[in-house]
Amino acid sequence: MSYLDVFDLFWKEVTESVEEGRFAKLTMAKTIGKPNLRNIFVRPVYSEGDFKVLLKLRYRSIETEDKEDELSLEEAFVVVKSHLRKSFSSILLFTITKDVMFKINKKGAGSITESLPTFREI
Repeated sequence: MSYLDVFDLFWKEVTESVEEGRFAKLTMAKTIGKPNLRNIFVRPVYSEGDFKVLLKLRYRSIETEDKEDELSLEEAFVVVKSHLRKSFSSILLFTITKDVMFKINKKGAGSITESLPTFREI
């Protein structure tokens, strides 16, 4: 199974956690090589009527300012997916019921593992 197919299954976990009010945070942190981009964080922003996320790009160099954008979950999906296997090889989904990790190995295969939740509340 392609890592993109596994990623689609992982993203279903993300959307379900949002729909059920369990989503706490999403983090891309294991970089490939030494890119200037160090982390990508996705956090919930609860506004009237619509669910949005705050997408933060954190950079290594002090000269590069971190970027933050308020996006829909679908827009965040496009950004996160564009960094898979280019800049990052893993993504961690934190919910209040479980943590879910998506990894891409060196051969390009994707996998999903679950563990006990890091966060108890949002």
